[in-house]
Amino acid sequence: MTARTRRVEVPPERLEAWVRGFAERHGAVVTTRQPGTVHLAGADGAVAAIDVPFPPLPEDASLVGHAMRPRRVGLILVRRGGFAAGIAEGGRLVTGRAGTRHVQGRSAAGGWSQQRFARRRGRQTEQLVAAATRLVVDQLLPELATLDGVLAGGDRLLLRRVLAAEGAVPLAPLLLDRRLEVPDPRRAVLEEAAARARFVVIEVSDPA
Repeated sequence: MTARTRRVEVPPERLEAWVRGFAERHGAVVTTRQPGTVHLAGADGAVAAIDVPFPPLPEDASLVGHAMRPRRVGLILVRRGGFAAGIAEGGRLVTGRAGTRHVQGRSAAGGWSQQRFARRRGRQTEQLVAAATRLVVDQLLPELATLDGVLAGGDRLLLRRVLAAEGAVPLAPLLLDRRLEVPDPRRAVLEEAAARARFVVIEVSDPA
């Protein structure tokens, strides 16, 4: 049998209790600290890799204290059903907007119909990327100096195109490694992303 791996997101204020519960479930824990990850190894073979939010983790800081620090985070969400951008503080959305552009799904047709569909879908994608980029630049660039990081979510390829656009290039150094899985961005989805921006991501490998 192979170990089962799962990912969980834990609010910072619950992180200490989660670590305590991990030890209660898996026995004596050996902790290994690195600048970007804290590993917990349980006596039964279970392992938890805790991603340090906004790394690196200072040598003299506790993980919980580091995770609890208030931060200002830029949000960028893009999928084929829409896009959104805004700024979160302490898990709350302080400013942000969402927009929609329709991009058709795949077609089963062939020949000329398939080619026409591909051209139309390509134009729709270009329009979505352009509109999303304008929104990102409008929402985040004026606040660039105040941001602790930028968290992106949604379609990986579309996000790459938006972030590579000329106006959005200054955001690249602040982009966090983590990417959110989200439904088509709407205001409520952006607000949920603001709350999740402060969560700590943990990858848990249960014993085989």
